[in-house]
Amino acid sequence: MKKMNRRTFLEMTAAASAASAFAALKPPTVMAAAADGGLKKAVYVSMLPKELGYLDKFKLAVDVGFQGIEIGTISAPAVADEIKEASAKTGLTIHGVMNADHWRFPLSSADPEVVNKSVAGMETSLRNAKLWGAGVVLLVPGVVNPETGYKDAWTRSQKVIKERILPLAQELKVIVGMEEVWNKFLLSPLEMARYVDEFNSPWVKAYFDVGNMLFYGYPQDWIRTLGPRIARVHVKDFKLDRRESKYSWTNLGEGDVDWPEVRKALAEVKYDGWVTTEISGGDAAYLKDVVARLDKIFAGQKPYTPPA
Repeated sequence: MKKMNRRTFLEMTAAASAASAFAALKPPTVMAAAADGGLKKAVYVSMLPKELGYLDKFKLAVDVGFQGIEIGTISAPAVADEIKEASAKTGLTIHGVMNADHWRFPLSSADPEVVNKSVAGMETSLRNAKLWGAGVVLLVPGVVNPETGYKDAWTRSQKVIKERILPLAQELKVIVGMEEVWNKFLLSPLEMARYVDEFNSPWVKAYFDVGNMLFYGYPQDWIRTLGPRIARVHVKDFKLDRRESKYSWTNLGEGDVDWPEVRKALAEVKYDGWVTTEISGGDAAYLKDVVARLDKIFAGQKPYTPPA
């Protein structure tokens, strides 16, 4: 499988008093993501053939064995309606939205115009989610770079999210899922847990990606630390050759992720929701193989064994 670029580069629990205050809001739970129980197989839309329309993409996803799909932000109302119709006709659940503008226009920027554009993108993503019945919008909350220090990324992003994004998320009943994705920010599970908890809101959780922290951590450790904060899971694999200073994104089972341990950790924290493949795309035969690998992961097995 050819190397896949990461897109566009690519402690602790809230106080009991806060929890009781949120109970009246009746937020969606992770368990509710899978209505009939068990982990659910989903695909990110970019893995499906680009030449197909949304209805045919969705039909293919169902045919190869996926139960749900994650879509990127759609600003054109007609296209958003087309996607909704494709979901209704095929029965493929749209479970989440991947926000599009948090890299170009980071919430942590000191420039108000950049932040305004980022907020507008999240508003569109949240309204997409409401239209499609998706429960979560993925958000990269901040980017640390030469212009933005770590502390500034933390305080600026939290302020904007609390004041300008969270009210709409609560109104629409859509969770904002924070993702760590090579943004030089939230580099440990303890930091991610603290960052999420400081919102004191049931509408802010973590969107956990199994492959993203293999440079500096272990996904099973992140899972056990984040626990019930996890709203959704992305899966990909990652191969790191430190001796040769080489790395690459790989198909499931062909990298360094300890998949049986990841599955064990998900069971320990009682995660019972959507698991979305976010790797290179391909044709029906390729996608069926991805689904088969995902089934093995769910069963606690290694998803791939190299030929002898």
